[in-house]
Amino acid sequence: MAWRSTGGSNSELINNLYQNGMIDSAKVKDAMLGVDRAHYAPQTPYVDSPQPIGHSATISAPHMHASAATSLLNHLKPGSHVLDIGSGSGYLTHVLAEIVKPNGQVVGVEHIQPLVDLGRENMQKSAEGRELLANGTVKFVKADGRLGYKELAPYDAIHVGAAAKELHPKLIEQLKAPGRMFIPVEEGFLQHIYVIDKAEDGTVEKKRQYSVQYVPLTDPPKHGQED
Repeated sequence: MAWRSTGGSNSELINNLYQNGMIDSAKVKDAMLGVDRAHYAPQTPYVDSPQPIGHSATISAPHMHASAATSLLNHLKPGSHVLDIGSGSGYLTHVLAEIVKPNGQVVGVEHIQPLVDLGRENMQKSAEGRELLANGTVKFVKADGRLGYKELAPYDAIHVGAAAKELHPKLIEQLKAPGRMFIPVEEGFLQHIYVIDKAEDGTVEKKRQYSVQYVPLTDPPKHGQED
């Protein structure tokens, strides 16, 4: 049903996703309605498909962003602390921030500076985005996403927007108890979404869900190879 969700405007796209069952949470729907995808995916913003954003990165299809936000929703409340690894153009970072404000924070992590800059620049395109940056609700940093971002840990929720070669233990360590992580993981020639739940007593449960196709969560590029 995802291919039927394409619209001519942000509101039409999001409402189509909702009507087609690709969004099943009113809270996620409202957050996505409040973030114009054209600020983050300028080529074909209202098509329900992934697209390149440069630097060997992509912005995921809107229905995947909805799925990730919905999966993490029980840990996304006003005041929640969230890590968004592979924040790319900044779209989902902004959507998550709409859910956890006021008093929450979303930290977007990218491993090359041009993508860190891109997220900030895109958020500057709206008054809401500028306010979230100014008051610290959204913060973009350059770091190796496989190691998380220990400086601001622990996190109520962690979203990983690129396929990892393993369930990186550093990320699990940085989850609060309770907390949840949404992460695509490479398994041979396939990739699957895993949901990692850390219980209040610190025990960890790993659940494999549906198959996906993400760009890899890789090493930072060598000097001179960031384009």
